[in-house]
Amino acid sequence: MKLINAYINPNKRDQLKEKLNETEHHGLTITEVAGYGNQKGDITQYRGAPYTPKFLSKIKVEIMALDRDVEMITDIILVVCQSKPHGELGDGKIAILPLEDVIRIRTGERGEIAI
Repeated sequence: MKLINAYINPNKRDQLKEKLNETEHHGLTITEVAGYGNQKGDITQYRGAPYTPKFLSKIKVEIMALDRDVEMITDIILVVCQSKPHGELGDGKIAILPLEDVIRIRTGERGEIAI
């Protein structure tokens, strides 16, 4: 089992959810987060003056997945969230972490069945 954490642009959230639902991957958690990577914040205009925000708004998507589904899920995230045609700075990141155990609180079921 794996935990997939994807940090994406907020405007891709609904499209990603739709695409994952089409492939019957329904379980995900979305959190609004802020941070920066290589781009270190875009310079924007605020009331006519240049302004560099310290952090950029992102969405953190967490998905618990079976090992056999990880590649398909990450491919969906890449297709939906990468700017076209070749990607852009700030498109986001995907981290895949081992998931030792999952417990469904309602029933006490553990492991893959709890996902």
